[in-house]
Amino acid sequence: MKTVISSVFSAAVVVGGLALLSVPAAAQRGNGGPPTAENCPAQPEWQTKAIADFQAKLGKPEQPAAGARGGARGAGGFGRGGGRGRGGAAAEQPPVPRIPNDPAYGVQAGKPDLGGLQKGDWNVPYIINMATQGRQANGCPVIVPFKPAALDLWMDRELKNNEAGDPESFCLPPGVPRMMYTPYPMQIYQLPDRIVMVYEGGAHVWRLIWMDGRKLPDVDDINPDFLGYSVGHWEGDTLVVEAVGFNHETWMDASGHPHGEKLKVTERYSRPNFDTLRYSATIDDPDYYTEPWTVVTQATWTANTHGPWSMRGGEIMEYICQENNRDLSHLGPNSTKVDTR
Repeated sequence: MKTVISSVFSAAVVVGGLALLSVPAAAQRGNGGPPTAENCPAQPEWQTKAIADFQAKLGKPEQPAAGARGGARGAGGFGRGGGRGRGGAAAEQPPVPRIPNDPAYGVQAGKPDLGGLQKGDWNVPYIINMATQGRQANGCPVIVPFKPAALDLWMDRELKNNEAGDPESFCLPPGVPRMMYTPYPMQIYQLPDRIVMVYEGGAHVWRLIWMDGRKLPDVDDINPDFLGYSVGHWEGDTLVVEAVGFNHETWMDASGHPHGEKLKVTERYSRPNFDTLRYSATIDDPDYYTEPWTVVTQATWTANTHGPWSMRGGEIMEYICQENNRDLSHLGPNSTKVDTR
């Protein structure tokens, strides 16, 4: 069943890669993220034109202008567990759980429980294009500060090749921040001096974040890899993670936003209410972008109330991407070579 779902992802990428979403997807609305701001800066001309050209190629009607409300894609619809129903009054949520305020829990003592002491998982939304499906921290649409060569590369991947050559389609790990845009469940475990994140999708990988006070190493001292080297600390009830040391083998989202080996990602995780994990990623890559830029998205909690082992959600299943991978057959003749430019 997983390979069939994976094929649906590939088809949806081609159809929806540049849909202009002025607010995050349905699973991201009203759950603790910043409100959609008024009087936001206009989209740059290249971005408006790229979106219009792509929509014209698909024969689709013009989408709402940036800053308008409504018309968002349901990001949770592709993942297991599904999203919460729309309409009607929202059910009252339990209070945000916290780690016991006990020295045995180390730096996590008294902090929000991001899910490790509960039965369930985070239902990560399907973020095809981080720039159109996310928001800035102030609620405005994201404007990507591309350098010219980076813009050319992104447009080549998205507009010319319809995302063929996507490394994730070849079962390579998604990298950061794309791990939080790949629509499979994930869990967060808070140990006294570190955090472990376990992902069902994205080649079924895990990530280690050190919380023992060590400093972030210089990027030149790290052997580059897919998920980088991460250190974290708490700022109040927000987990702040800094990560460097990424290789050149990943895209930052399915639409092909590029990065290099100087990339630094600063992430902020918070739980504004029981059902919501708010995720903010600040991209700092001087080789590809003129300045740092931030994208805010959200994931929703799926409690496991039917275990052990239930297809109703709330449990991570084994997902081996390399087994009967059907993605490549849906990406056309250019799909035989991974694009890691």
